[in-house]
Amino acid sequence: MSKTAIVIPARWASTRLPAKPLLPLAGKPLVRHVWERCSKVRGVDAVIIATDDMRIAEAAFEFGAEVAMTSPRHPSGTDRIAEVAARVQADGYINIQGDEPLMDPAVINAVAEALRDSDMS
Repeated sequence: MSKTAIVIPARWASTRLPAKPLLPLAGKPLVRHVWERCSKVRGVDAVIIATDDMRIAEAAFEFGAEVAMTSPRHPSGTDRIAEVAARVQADGYINIQGDEPLMDPAVINAVAEALRDSDMS
């Protein structure tokens, strides 16, 4: 049986909009909307917020998210996910950016199903 993890990179020091993951949208931090949608995906073993900042981590803990602290030196979300992948055992990782609050869980589910149906070994 394969294990799939969704990893949501969320960094504090965005060059265009610092602190973006915590900006409120309809009364909740932006990253919470993303996490809630990812949490609706069936057959995923973990939904992890990968962040470089304790302010994001603390907010994520408040709404029950699993958090992986990562280096602030990563130039991209992909690098942040690679760091998480080196520590979290899974057969497949799905990258959902922390600023995509309207991502349809059905789309993520289709990706998760495709990973499960493929030969991830």
